[in-house]
Amino acid sequence: MSTNHFELYTVNRSADQQGKGASRRLRKQNLVPAIIYGGNAEPKAISIKLNELVKALEFEAFFSHILTITVDGEAHQVVIKDLQRHPAKGFPMHADFQRIVKGQKINMNVPVHYTGREDAPGTEKGGVLSTLVSDIEIVCLPSLLPEYLEVDVSGMEIGDLFRLSDINLPEGVIIFDLDMEDAHDRTIVNMQPPTVEEVDEDADTDADEVPATEQSDKADADKDGE
Repeated sequence: MSTNHFELYTVNRSADQQGKGASRRLRKQNLVPAIIYGGNAEPKAISIKLNELVKALEFEAFFSHILTITVDGEAHQVVIKDLQRHPAKGFPMHADFQRIVKGQKINMNVPVHYTGREDAPGTEKGGVLSTLVSDIEIVCLPSLLPEYLEVDVSGMEIGDLFRLSDINLPEGVIIFDLDMEDAHDRTIVNMQPPTVEEVDEDADTDADEVPATEQSDKADADKDGE
């Protein structure tokens, strides 16, 4: 569990502050429209100060951590479930937060950290470590939510691979894909052989390798063309 703590102070959005037009007006005031849903309460439309949200988004743990959102003095325990960004400029345009219910498991995507890359025997032999996933969906109680999953690749030789089932999971955490009826134990990282660039020997033939008669004929042709 991470010891980081994220708290955002927000305000309710009234009915006249909802909808596309109202959302555009909020953004012009450097506010980000958002919603809190789930649990045993009605969805709550809120707005967040842009600079506060941008600052929080700089931390990877924000996306896999229990957050505290205070709405007009009332605290809500939530996790972020969706974030919409401007397609060109990248700033946040809307956020969805899901309430945490004590004792109720949640599905969350958490990042994967690959460690020991430089120490791997395959790397020392020129192999290329190919990481195929950057985050994985897990299921657990909110109190057991890990900030990230760690995969140690320091022992990988060329040709080795790791699957979902090879991940060392914290207690109480399961991988969603492996818990499904049609579970697929997909590869998450492998060590590929070195890439050897083929050289076209014909394209790099030196003049010394061309018979003297051919060189002479070419020189005469060049003179005739002048």
